[in-house]
Amino acid sequence: MTEFSSMGALAIHLAAAAVTEIRCLEHGLDECGKRLVETMKGEIGHYQQGIGQFEAWGELAESTEEQKARNGYPAEAPLEASGKMRDSFKHERHGLEVIAGSTDPKMVWHEFGTLRMVPRAVVGPAVLRNKECIRRTIGRAAVEGLIGGHAIHRMLGYDSLI
Repeated sequence: MTEFSSMGALAIHLAAAAVTEIRCLEHGLDECGKRLVETMKGEIGHYQQGIGQFEAWGELAESTEEQKARNGYPAEAPLEASGKMRDSFKHERHGLEVIAGSTDPKMVWHEFGTLRMVPRAVVGPAVLRNKECIRRTIGRAAVEGLIGGHAIHRMLGYDSLI
């Protein structure tokens, strides 16, 4: 049991614990964002199976394949042309919030579809495919922050989150 020589020492200890908790959670969120971006990038150019409320991707229309061929883009590679869309996936963290997705404005049409185009969702399925990993990563970060940050991980032989 830790004893404190003064209320000031206790206050310093509690403030440091709060900072450790936030740092651990921020690191966990960054890890989740990186994982989501990897998954999203990996879905571009390959027909995807359905998951949850997101349907499997159908075959590209013949006219789309012909247009891609005229432009020198790869065949049978949905959402892949120049690679620009795949490279547009990023994540950023603001405090205890992470945002992961595409900076390409056309991605919203693919994610949700249009009147003339069926959806080829990437972001939503990536979240569902990583749901368990996200849960474990955030849970581990929260526990690590609460019980002392990197000290517990060193004790258990894990890599530190901070």
